[in-house]
Amino acid sequence: MGNFDDSLLAQLNESQREAVVYCDGPQLVIAGAGSGKTRVLTYKIAYLLDHYDMAPWNILALTFTNKAAREMKERIGRLVGQDRAVRLQMGTFHSVFARILRVEAERIGFGANFTIYDQADSRSLVKSIIKEMQLDDKTYKPASVADRISMAKNHLLLPQQYAVSSWATDDMQHKRPMVADIYNRYAERCRQANAMDFDDLLVQTYVLLRDHEDIRKKYVERFQYVLVDEYQDTNFAQQAIVLQLTREHGRVCVVGDDAQSIYSFRGANIDNILDFQKQYDGARLYKLEQNYRSTQLIVQAANSLIRKNERQIRKDVFSENEEGERLTLKPAYSDKEEAMIVCNDIKRIRRKEGGEFSDFAILYRTNAQSRSFEEQMRKDGIPYRIYGGLSFYQRKEIKDVIAYFRVVANPNDEEALRRIINYPTRGIGDTTVGKIVETANLHNVSLWQVIAQPMVFDLKLAKGTLTKLEAFKLLVDGWRGRIDNEDAYELGHSIIMESGISKDIYSSNNPEDLSRQENLEEFLGGMQDFVESRREEGREQEIGLSDFLQEVALLTDLDSEGDEEQPKVTLMTIHSAKGLEFPTVFVVGLEENIFPSPMCINSMRELEEERRLLYVAITRAEKHCILTCAQNRFRYGKMEYDTPSRFIKDIDPSLLRVEGGAGLGGFTSSSKPVSRFQNPRPVATQFVADAKPRLVPVRQEAPRPQSAIGNIGLKEGNVIEHQRFGVGRVLRIEGSGENTKATVEFKNAGTKQLLLKFAKYTIVG
Repeated sequence: MGNFDDSLLAQLNESQREAVVYCDGPQLVIAGAGSGKTRVLTYKIAYLLDHYDMAPWNILALTFTNKAAREMKERIGRLVGQDRAVRLQMGTFHSVFARILRVEAERIGFGANFTIYDQADSRSLVKSIIKEMQLDDKTYKPASVADRISMAKNHLLLPQQYAVSSWATDDMQHKRPMVADIYNRYAERCRQANAMDFDDLLVQTYVLLRDHEDIRKKYVERFQYVLVDEYQDTNFAQQAIVLQLTREHGRVCVVGDDAQSIYSFRGANIDNILDFQKQYDGARLYKLEQNYRSTQLIVQAANSLIRKNERQIRKDVFSENEEGERLTLKPAYSDKEEAMIVCNDIKRIRRKEGGEFSDFAILYRTNAQSRSFEEQMRKDGIPYRIYGGLSFYQRKEIKDVIAYFRVVANPNDEEALRRIINYPTRGIGDTTVGKIVETANLHNVSLWQVIAQPMVFDLKLAKGTLTKLEAFKLLVDGWRGRIDNEDAYELGHSIIMESGISKDIYSSNNPEDLSRQENLEEFLGGMQDFVESRREEGREQEIGLSDFLQEVALLTDLDSEGDEEQPKVTLMTIHSAKGLEFPTVFVVGLEENIFPSPMCINSMRELEEERRLLYVAITRAEKHCILTCAQNRFRYGKMEYDTPSRFIKDIDPSLLRVEGGAGLGGFTSSSKPVSRFQNPRPVATQFVADAKPRLVPVRQEAPRPQSAIGNIGLKEGNVIEHQRFGVGRVLRIEGSGENTKATVEFKNAGTKQLLLKFAKYTIVG
C-alpha cells in the first residue's frame, strides 16, 4: 500500500467518490461543467496505485492536451509521490501513440526516425501532388483535399478502402473524382519520405494493433487500466484504438460531458460518448452534477439552454455557491458600440470589485470578430492578448529553421527538403527541384536519395547545378555527423549560423526583419530551455535534435501559451476556451448568421452542436456572464443588419436580464446614429506599452551548466531562487555526487525534481 489514505476519499462528494472507487469494469463518468472532473481522474489513478496495487506503468491515461497531462501528473504526485507519478503512462493520444510507433515502426514498414508532418506539411505535399497530376487546383483545392484525407483517416478509411467507399461516390458527385488517387499517392509519398502526419499517429497505431496480434496483446498486458479524458472529443479512430486495448479486460474509465462536445469539425464524434454503454456490456454510468465553478443562476441559465437539445445524456447540474446575478444581455447598435460596452464593463467591474485584467475573457464564435475589441481596448489602454492566434511555431522564419532540423534528423523528409533546398538562395531553383522530383518518382525513391547519388539515378542536370547540389549535400551531411554527439541547442545553433539563415535575417533593420530577429532569439532561448530543463530532470538521453523536433511537433496552440507577467484580458474563440474559467465572461456577437453559424442552420445535429458551444461559453463564467449582440456589423466590406441569435430565446427569461437596447423581439429602427468605423490601422495581437525591439547577434555561447559546487550546503528546508522556476522550497535531497537530486516545491511552477549538477539556482534562505 502507498500514500493514498482513505481519508482523502472524504474530500470528494458522494458522486465523485462512487466514480473513483469503482474500478472493476467499464465505466462512463459524465462530468458536468465545473464538477471536479480532473479531481476524479487524479484520485482514481492514485486509488488504482494504492488499493489495486498497480504499477504506474500499467496505467494508461489519455488526454487531449499536454497541459492536461502535466496538471494531472503533478496532482497525482502530490497524492502518491512524484517518483511514482512520473512513471505513469500519461499524455495526449498523439504523444503516447508516437512513442509506441517509434518502438514498433519497423513492423509496419517505417523507420524509427520517422518525421511527423504538421498540417502545413500535409497541405504542401497534397499541393505538389495535385500539380504533378496536372489537376485544376480550383477544383482540387489543396487545403480542402488535405482536410478530406484527414477526415477519411479519422474514420480509419485507408486509400484502398476509400476508393470503393461512399466517400469516393460523393467525390464523383462533386466533380472531384481524382481525390482517391491523390490520397493514394499522398500515402505512398509519406511512406517514401519515412513520414507520418498527425492522423497517421492514430491510423498507424490502429493498423499496428489490428495486424499484429502479438503486439496488441503486449500492450493489452502492459496497460491493465485505461482512462480517457474528454471522451466526448474522441474521433472514430481514437475510440477504435481504446477498444482494441480494452475489449478483453474491460478495465476502462472514460470521462467527459456530451453537453460540451463541440469539435465535430475536427472529427470528434459525439456518438462515442452517447453509445459507450452499447459498446461495453455491463458498463456503469456515473454522473457528476455539482458545479463548483459558477453561481447558481449562471448554472440554471446554462441548464435551461442545453435542455433544448434532444440528443444528450440528461443530467441536472446544480451549484451550492452563492445565488449570484442573472445573465445580462446588452444589445448594441453596432459592433463598434458592442466593443465600447464590453470595455466600459471591464473598467466598471474592476472599479467595483477590484481584480486583475486577467479575470476577464471575451469569447466569440469566429476569429474575425476580435478586430473591433482590439481597436477599442488599445484606445482605452486595456491590455489584452489573443489566445490561440498564429502559433509561434507557424511563423515563417521558425518553420524554415525547423525544416533544416528535420532534414538533418531525417533527410528523406520531402516537405522539409523542398522548403530549404534553395533557402537562403543557393542557385537550386524550381526547375532543378522539378527534375529531382521527376527522377525520384521514376525510381520510387526519396528526393534525398537522388541528391545523394545523382549518377546512380541518372539525374540530368548541368555540371554547375550538380556542384551546387553536392555542396548542399555536404552541408547537411556535416550536421548529420554531429547529431549523436551534440545537444539540440549546440547543433541547432550551428545550423542557424552555417546555413546562412542568421545572415539573411540580420541583413536588414526594417520592422518586419526586427520581428523575425526577435522570433529567432526567442526560438534559440526556447531550445536552450529545452536542453537545460531535461538535463535538470535527469533526462540527458533526451536532449538531441530529434527529441526537440518531437516536442515541437506535438505542441498545440493552447499548450504553447506561456505565463505572462502582465495580467491581460483574454480574447479567444469559444472553441479555444473549453476547459478554462474566468470570473467574468463576455459572450459577444450573439446574432443570427454568426452564432449559430450560417453553415449549421440546416442540420439539427449541427445546430445542437452550436447550442452546446454556447453552453460551453456560459459555463466558463464564475460570477458574471454578459451576453452582447449588435444590430449592425461591419462584415464582408459592408455594414450588415443582424437579428439576435435564436439561442437567446432558449434561455429561461426569468434568468436573463436585458439592459438597454430594443429587447429580444428583433431590433427596431432607432434614431440613434450607427457608429461608423474610422479607417482601421494594423493592430498588434498583444498590447505592450512602449515595446522596443532588441537587435542582438545570435548568441555564440552554449549553455554552461552550474558546477557541482552549487549544491554545497543545500539542505532540506532551504529556499532557493531558480533561474527558470523562481522561488521554491527544498522538500528533500536524494543520491550523492553527480547523481544528487533535489525535490523542490516552487511557488508558481509546482514540484520539480532537479539533478543538482545541472541546476542553476541560488540559496536565498
